[in-house]
This record gives sequence, structure tokens and C-alpha cells, in this order.
Amino acid sequence: MARIDLRLRAWGAVTRRQSSVATRSEAEVIALQSRKIPESGVTGWILGKAAPGIVLTDRSIPGPGGDLPIRVYAAPSASASGPRPLVVYFHGGGYVFGGGLRLGDWICSEVASTVGAVVVAVDYRLAPVHRFPAAVEDCYAAVVWAAANAAELGAEGPLGVMGESAGGTLSAVVCLLARDRGGPAISHQGLSYPGTDMTAHDRPVAAASSLFLSREEMTAYRRLYLGPDGDPADPRASPLLADDHGKLPPALIQVGELDPLRQDGVRYAAALRAAGVPVRLTTYVGMPHGFLNFPGLSRGAPQAAAELCAEQALALAADAS
Repeated sequence: MARIDLRLRAWGAVTRRQSSVATRSEAEVIALQSRKIPESGVTGWILGKAAPGIVLTDRSIPGPGGDLPIRVYAAPSASASGPRPLVVYFHGGGYVFGGGLRLGDWICSEVASTVGAVVVAVDYRLAPVHRFPAAVEDCYAAVVWAAANAAELGAEGPLGVMGESAGGTLSAVVCLLARDRGGPAISHQGLSYPGTDMTAHDRPVAAASSLFLSREEMTAYRRLYLGPDGDPADPRASPLLADDHGKLPPALIQVGELDPLRQDGVRYAAALRAAGVPVRLTTYVGMPHGFLNFPGLSRGAPQAAAELCAEQALALAADAS
């Protein structure tokens, strides 16, 4: 087993001290949510910046709980050749953090630039103020809206979804809902270290794998998200536990070798394959949970982004033809 890079270990210690939910009350968590990511050269290096030439547009769309903020990433329309794919992105953060749309700038603009897609990032409602299934319904509503407004967005090619951590889970769940609710048609799902079985998130975690996500934090995120009445076995929270995984879009599942959620991704890949769904599963050696979000610190982030873009380009272009 490879060691985590020193820079990531240092960053993990900083983030654990500043934003761990393991010992915080709901009021303290809500107070943390109000903090904004400071824009500086350092944060731009750690979190990445929007790719050159990509236009970012913020707007709101109708959601099940009111206006839903989104950010659209696209290359200038004059540079497009043929129908552009449409990709909807859901950020991570344990269903509790990650709001404000900044977190997705690097990966969303990479997809817009490399794949030639129009990318829609969704600022879904966060727990504990908005508990399960608020985030699920927001994300599904955003995909329905995006599909219905593809022409306006300049993206009349195939539709994909992507996300990391909680956003990867939400992407998987949206694919299940789109299948079961009659659409829209989704052609690819990019799942980066998703949590697919909340019933297993109180299992022991090795010390080497708890840098960015400990067992105590997973338990706290589950409590904050589901509340006292939520069922962790509900497939909308644990897509691995769905009765049927057939007729779902082809998937890329990326996991970190040192991520406590690694087995969630591995098991979900096995479930999809058993149901006849094409899957590419990649384990990133020495990578902890969240590695895709820190391109300035993580040697695995650029590689994972390149793989994601390559898989999307192949799947969405093939579907368009």
C-alpha cells in the first residue's frame, strides 16, 4: 500500500481541524456552511481554476424547494463543431458542504474544454437544514431541466452526469431515478469515489485511510443528511441497495486506494457489471478520499480528470453517432 503524499497529509490535517463534523452540533455545522472559500493564489492553486477560454455563467432554475442556483461552463459557441454533449455535475461534501459552486470550477471547466461539453453544476440544498431527499430531488430536477433546455444551453448532444463523493452518489441515484421515472435519457455516469451503501459506513476504518474521512465523520454526515427518520437502506441514499441495476448508463467509477469509501465503488461496479452495464473501474494508488478536488496537491487529480474526460468523450460521442 502506497503512502499518501506529504502535501496531502498536511492539507488533510488543516481541513480536519477547520471543518470536521464529527464532534460539531448542527448549529455549528450550519455556521461552518456560511463560510466562503477565500479567493487567492494559494486557494486557486490547491483547488484549481477554470480552464482558459471557458465562459462561466451563473443563473437560477426552478427547483422543488425554490430557485436552484447553477453555474454553466462552456467554450464559446463559435468553437464548437457538431452537437455538444451536456454534462450535469454534482459536488461532494457529505451533503453538508461544497455549496456555492466554486468547488467544481476546475473539473467542470476541464470537461467543457476537453470534451467540448456544456457543463451544468448544481448548487443543491444542503443538510441539516434540508435533509434527505432534498438533495436527490434537486439534482434530479436539475437534470430534467437541463435536458429540456439543452438547445438554449447550446448542447444538443447526449447527456451525462458526474460527481465526486456525495456528488458521485447523487449521480448514481439520478441515473436510477431517470430510468424509473421515464427519463431523461442519460448516456454516461462518471462516479468519483461515490458512497453507495450508507448501511456500511460505520465499519472500522484503517488509520491510513482516515485522512480526509474518518468513520466518525461518515457517521456524522449520515446523521446530518438523513436525520432521525431517514433510512440508510433507501436506494436514494444507498444506490447499491437498489433492487435492480439493469438498463443504467455505462459508468466510470474512480476510487482511491486509501479511501474508506473504496469498497463502495468496487461493490457498485460489481453490481452494475452483474446487471450487464458496461463499467470501467480505476483505483488510484496512494490516493485518499477527495483527491480529485485538490489538483495542486494531488498527483492523482490530473490523471483522474484526464480519464474522466476520455471516457465521457468516447461514451457521449459514440451515443451521438
